Amino acid sequence: MTVPPRSHIDSRLPRVLDEAARLFRSKGFEATSVRDIARAVGMLPGSLYCHFATKEELLAAVYLKGVEQISNAVQIVIQRHDDPWDRLEAACIAHLESILHDDDYAQVVIRVRPADVPVANQNLIDLRNRYEALFVALIKALPLQRGTDRQALRLMLMGALNWSQTWYRADGKFKARAIAHKFVALLRQGQEVKT
Repeated sequence: MTVPPRSHIDSRLPRVLDEAARLFRSKGFEATSVRDIARAVGMLPGSLYCHFATKEELLAAVYLKGVEQISNAVQIVIQRHDDPWDRLEAACIAHLESILHDDDYAQVVIRVRPADVPVANQNLIDLRNRYEALFVALIKALPLQRGTDRQALRLMLMGALNWSQTWYRADGKFKARAIAHKFVALLRQGQEVKT
């Protein structure tokens, strides 16, 4: 048997990631096998090992792409605003639009918890923390009342944003922009420094 040229193997990497993301989202990480992914791509299971030594490494690559997509969307919109509250609201809108959009990568980031994959746990936590550093900076810049626990505020906001994917309905009353506006307005009410 001849080995395909390296460029052919590398050219299938985007499809490997796309199919892995689709399957991890639809079947779950545990229920998805390397054989399932290889079959979806049209390659032998052993060929996947040219790219990834383990299924967990493949998950980390999918997770990284999802985090990068969400992060890029947030970074683009916050650059358009100077006011700290406007920047936070823009970030929340971009985050919600990313995770509520029918995208396999974003759904893997939201649905696969690091603790569910002990072998990849720390890697996934590091990726998530790198993204959440954007929100650490946004919350730090807010003019809040003295003594406000900014970490608790961020965790509450991120939890609310991420949980929305379980109850959000595309045909529902509120769109992502309106939800983000309401979340930030609630934070601002009673938290903003009185002038």
